[in-house]
Amino acid sequence: MYSTFHGLETAKRAMTAQQSALQTTGHNIANANTPGYTRQRVTMEAAQAFPKAAMNAPMIAGQMGTGVHTPFVERIREQYLDVQYRTETSKTEYWSTHASAMERMEDIMNEPSEHGLANSVTQFWEAAQDLSVQPEDAGARSVMRQRGESLAETFRYIGDSLQANKLDVRTELDITEKNVNSLLSRINEVNTQIGKVEPHGQIPNDLYDVRDNLVDQLSGMLSIEVVRNEGGANAMASAEGKMNIYATDGEGGRLFTLVDGQAGAFKQMAITTNPDQQHEPIDGLAFTWANDKTGAEPENAADPGAVSVLNSDGKLKALVETYGYVDPATNTATGTYPDMMNDLDTMALTFMNAFNEVHQAGWNLQDVNNKEKGADIPFFTIQESRAELGAARSISLSAEIKGNLDLIAAASPIANGDGEIAFSGDGSNARALAALKDVKQNFGDGPNTTIQSFYQGVIGEMAVKISEAGQKASTSDSLRTSADNRRMQVSSVSLDEEMVSMIQFQHAYNAAARNITAVDEMLDRIINNMGLVGR
Repeated sequence: MYSTFHGLETAKRAMTAQQSALQTTGHNIANANTPGYTRQRVTMEAAQAFPKAAMNAPMIAGQMGTGVHTPFVERIREQYLDVQYRTETSKTEYWSTHASAMERMEDIMNEPSEHGLANSVTQFWEAAQDLSVQPEDAGARSVMRQRGESLAETFRYIGDSLQANKLDVRTELDITEKNVNSLLSRINEVNTQIGKVEPHGQIPNDLYDVRDNLVDQLSGMLSIEVVRNEGGANAMASAEGKMNIYATDGEGGRLFTLVDGQAGAFKQMAITTNPDQQHEPIDGLAFTWANDKTGAEPENAADPGAVSVLNSDGKLKALVETYGYVDPATNTATGTYPDMMNDLDTMALTFMNAFNEVHQAGWNLQDVNNKEKGADIPFFTIQESRAELGAARSISLSAEIKGNLDLIAAASPIANGDGEIAFSGDGSNARALAALKDVKQNFGDGPNTTIQSFYQGVIGEMAVKISEAGQKASTSDSLRTSADNRRMQVSSVSLDEEMVSMIQFQHAYNAAARNITAVDEMLDRIINNMGLVGR
């Protein structure tokens, strides 16, 4: 037979279970606006019935229920949606970072506009054409010099501005490095805390939330994979265990370990640049074990350096590609800013050399007056103090042209007996200078083209990249938002739903209390009133 006091225990369990559910509901309501909080729910199961199946079990008609059992408090969270959200976060951060960098570059190039490089080049050709018409006019010569100085200043301004933005990217890269290292360290710390709680049969839901929030942030820096280990010892089956986190490539392959939860080890990132390379690109981005512990690497793991990071979507990859890195295949700097600065240097140097070649072949007014060719005077030159910065950032008018308008070579020599002679009214060399506008030049690896066409190609390529980055950033952000919305539908706190649950648990608690009162009255009858017949 079951105990006379069986009803009290059953009702007490009911009150305890409903009280736990009410407290959990209050916890949900308190954290309704807490970022990253996952709503919780008390799991209720029917307690083990009486009697148990055994040889000496009392013989009764059937098992009697013993009330409710609350084994644990669970988080209402779908891990599959977490994977989707983190995958899209990596892509969104990659493309949005790229788009932002390209938009800043577009602002510097400022094309098409009245103040861009293309307009400065056009005005310079027009000044050369005007000089060919009035080669002796001081005003035309002055305009030619001013337009040349303006063109050189535009080259320098764009080059310096690109370099300044590039340094801003490096600053952001350093900040991102600190953020990544902080996230990895904190995830490892929370892993350790979880590992101390789970073996005692407890479910640290709030610690799980803290860890998931950190992992969400990390997924914006790198493409990652999360693997959960068993809690061990006396951990419950629903315990999530410690996390292993791996950096992955675009196809989900594991590159290297970031956090080894079982070993309690994590890695830290360090960035190095190569000052011997032009534009000082990144030549090292290493992840090394940080806390005197070594974890396990995935099978066929890549070297955790700059190359493998470039295979992992995220903000870190975008910043490295934007700032520039050493391509191991060619051992040269490549990236968004280095490539644009190299194109600008190529354009400035090719233009300067071609213009100087024609200018030095002509005669200036001093040569005409002296009736003999003097020293070859370049129109443009490279400032020695800035030569290491590249052609675009160091191009300038030559000191001779700055100091004397008469040294602009507008005339072309003609044969005169055994020598050559030129005349002051001749502007044929100025026409040849203006004609360089349509002369195809060799600008490097590509086909020969004019300076305008080369620059249009550079701007056009930049515009295509900006459009692609913006479109993919928008698409990936929409997918991330959709994944996050689905995740919130499962995990977020609904105040309406919690209020309904609160009323439900409150009524159940009151009913359990009333049940205790009824059982108490019954026991009172048995204890205090039985055996009083005839008195």
